[in-house]
Amino acid sequence: MKKFIALALAGTLTAALLSGCAGGAKSGNGDTEKAADAGEVVVYNWGEYLDPDVIDSFEEETGIKVVYDEFETNEIMYPKIETGAVAYDVVCPSDYMIQRMIENDLLQEINMDNVPNIKNIDEEYMKWSEEFDPGNKYSVPYCWGTVGILYNKTMVDEEVTSWSILWDEKYKDNILMQDSVRDALMVPLKMLGYSLNTTNEDEIAEAAQLLIDQKPLVQAYVIDQVRDKMIGNEAALGVIYSGEAIYTQRENPDLEYVIPEEGSNIWIDSWVIPKNAKNKENAEKFINYMCEPEVALKNFDFITYSTPNKEGRALIEDEDIRNSTIAFPTPDMTKDCETYKYLGDEVDNIYNEYWNKVKSS
Repeated sequence: MKKFIALALAGTLTAALLSGCAGGAKSGNGDTEKAADAGEVVVYNWGEYLDPDVIDSFEEETGIKVVYDEFETNEIMYPKIETGAVAYDVVCPSDYMIQRMIENDLLQEINMDNVPNIKNIDEEYMKWSEEFDPGNKYSVPYCWGTVGILYNKTMVDEEVTSWSILWDEKYKDNILMQDSVRDALMVPLKMLGYSLNTTNEDEIAEAAQLLIDQKPLVQAYVIDQVRDKMIGNEAALGVIYSGEAIYTQRENPDLEYVIPEEGSNIWIDSWVIPKNAKNKENAEKFINYMCEPEVALKNFDFITYSTPNKEGRALIEDEDIRNSTIAFPTPDMTKDCETYKYLGDEVDNIYNEYWNKVKSS
């Protein structure tokens, strides 16, 4: 979810979990060592990214106490795992960050014999996962989605098929872009036919120049606000995550979502076990529980981000949602999509340099 954003309602879930999980998250090595002795599992997840009732049912069914903590971005999460400041047992990073954690020897392999419910994860998403976790040794998919264009059908009277519509002058001051280096640069990179993981500085520079050229047309660079602005008819077009698009359509039926024909980002957030985890078997029990179809359904209903759990999807009662091409796009719709990869600090610095030029232009 990604990946580069913080959910606006994170505090709401935090409060619920703190009241529902006997004090909520503990921090510091001393507390997590006590957790290991008490038959607990220490979980680090995005805000508003799991139904609190699932925590209660897991505790009741297994007798394992859940110590729950939340993060807002992968970049906030990573240094806590790298330094071992807290010994988390289960963490939910995004694709490119999982690759970075594997390369830096921060994760341990999951014993899949202890995660038999992994059979419920659709093979398609296991294949996507191999792009950042070769052999699927270190991660189990939890949620996934795409990035696309959300548009208001009462304000846009043409078929939206390409990223290029975001450069159409007739939508001046009615365009919302993501305030995120990779998600913003992804748009012109894919429009130009380049990989969103390009390491070619000339291609990155060309994409950045397109963003600079587009800037007079843009109402705002936003993150969570794209959801609220589009619901409120404050903009005609916005770049958004598919899970957010599902929510906005519930609130405003005039909104439509499309994955542009040039392709986009398909992202996967997955459960992993850090190298310094104190409760590995409990971590595997937690991951296995998250893969139960009924649990996957509860989490999908709560967060509206797509589940890779094929058996959980089959339980969705609303046929329109179960067959939604927003939540579950066809392979043809995602054939030109890519997952983000960790490109190394040197290339990251290049992306940041050009993003700063866009923001300051």
